[in-house]
Amino acid sequence: MERIPMTVSGAKALEAELLKLKDVDRPRIVEDIATARAHGDLKENAEYHAAKEEQSFCEGRIKEIESKLSRMQVIDVAKLNQDGRCVFGTTITLMNIKDDSEITYQIVGEDEADIALNKISCHSPIASALMGNEEGEEVTVKVPAGSVVYEILEVQYI
Repeated sequence: MERIPMTVSGAKALEAELLKLKDVDRPRIVEDIATARAHGDLKENAEYHAAKEEQSFCEGRIKEIESKLSRMQVIDVAKLNQDGRCVFGTTITLMNIKDDSEITYQIVGEDEADIALNKISCHSPIASALMGNEEGEEVTVKVPAGSVVYEILEVQYI
């Protein structure tokens, strides 16, 4: 069984989503189905079919989250050997060598990745290029347009 790496905050978010699905969404959907049933003929009852579809989605997501939680490996970055290397969970500040622009990313699990929050998947090309490298090193990242060279300015274990 393949382990799924996840940060502490990512694991908490997944557990919170599961709790909401089970304790809030599931009972509401059951109530919606009962209300729609009370309206009569189920064949042409759009509310009933919509509620059943939502129930199917909800149950599927519950199973998916439970599976992930049973296989997750929570990595607390604050407890890692803080030797300046880029590893899962670290927050890394990079400088693009070409234009001196800076960007900061956190390397997280696939379920936590959100580019809008600068959280990148540990399986992404940039994270793969960074892993194992240290502050001060230059890293070449292959992108569709060619390659980008970054200098690792800072590695934080937060």
